[in-house]
Amino acid sequence: MSILGSSSVSKGEEIKKGLPAGAKLALLAVLVLLCGILGVSLGSTIIDLPAAFAGAISGDFSSPQSRILLYVRLPRVSAAMLAGSALAVSGMLIQAVLNNPLAAPNVIGVNAGAGFFTFLAIAILPGVRGAAQLGAFFGALFAVLLVCAVSAGTGRLTIILSGVAVSSIFTAGINTVKTFCPDTLYNGSTFLIGGFSGISLKDLSLAWAMILAALIISWLMSGQTDLLGLGEASARSLGMNVGLARFGLIIISCILAGCAVSFSGLLSFVGLLAPHMVRRIFGEARTSHRVLIPAAALLGAGFVTLCDLLSRILFAPYELPVGILLSALGGPFFLALLLRERRRRL
Repeated sequence: MSILGSSSVSKGEEIKKGLPAGAKLALLAVLVLLCGILGVSLGSTIIDLPAAFAGAISGDFSSPQSRILLYVRLPRVSAAMLAGSALAVSGMLIQAVLNNPLAAPNVIGVNAGAGFFTFLAIAILPGVRGAAQLGAFFGALFAVLLVCAVSAGTGRLTIILSGVAVSSIFTAGINTVKTFCPDTLYNGSTFLIGGFSGISLKDLSLAWAMILAALIISWLMSGQTDLLGLGEASARSLGMNVGLARFGLIIISCILAGCAVSFSGLLSFVGLLAPHMVRRIFGEARTSHRVLIPAAALLGAGFVTLCDLLSRILFAPYELPVGILLSALGGPFFLALLLRERRRRL
C-alpha cells in the first residue's frame, strides 16, 4: 500500500514538474524570436522579410520594404523587447524585495517620478531632443532614492507607504505643470499612455547598454534575491546584510524601469503580469531567481512585442497605443490576483 502510494506521489510530482527549467527557457527564447519575426514582418504593410533584410545588409535602401524594416520595424521591435524585459525583471525584483505578489515598479514611485520630470523637461526645454527621455530616467531614480532615504532602516511596509506618499507628491507636480504649461499636454499625454510609435535606434542608444548591464547584475544577485524570499530573519541568520541587499536590488529595479519608461512611456502592468506568468510556468516555489530572472526577461520581451504587434494590426490602418492594450489586459488580471489573494486568506 505504501509502495503504491509513494509511486503515485512521485508520478504526480513528475507530472507537476513537467519540462526541465532549461527546456522551458529554450521554448521561451524560441517564442521571443517568433514574436520578433512577426513584429518586423506584419503591420499595416506586410513586407517580404528575406528581401528586405537582403536590401538592408547590402546597403540598397531604394526598396520601400528595406526602409520600413530599418527605420520603422526594427527600432520598434527592439524597443518593445528592451522595455518588456526591463519592466518584467524590475517587477520580479520588487516583488521579491517587498515579499508582495501585488508589487510593481510604480509602488516605489518610479512612474510618478518619471512622469513629473518628463513634464518638467518638456516645459523647460521644449523641442530639445532627448530632454524628456533623460528627465524620465533621472525622475525615476530621484523618486526611488527619496523613498529609500525616507524608509532607511525600516521594514517593507514603510517602503510601500513611502512610495505611496512620494507618488502622490509627484502626481501633484504633474498636474501643476499641466495647469501652468498646457503646451506640455500633447507630448506628455503620449508619455503617460505609453507606446513605441515614431521611435528610432538613436532613442535606444543610451538605454540598451544600461538595461543590459542591470539585467546581468540582477542575475548575478539572484542568490541574495532568493535569501530575501526566505524572510528577513532567515536571511540575517545566514549572514546577509538585509538592508544593503534590499537597497541594491531596489536601485537595480529602478534603473531597469527608469531606462524602459525613458523611451516607452508608462507601460502599465508589465511588471505585474510577467513575474506571475513566469511563476505559473516554472512553479510557485523551489525555483531560484537564477532561472526566474532570465525567464522574466524573455517572457516580458515576447509579451510586449506581441501586444505591440496586436496594437498595430487590430485596427489597421489606425494604430492603438500599446499602453492602452496593456491596461485593458492588466486590469482584469490584477482583479483576478486580488480575488485569489482574498480566497487564500479565507
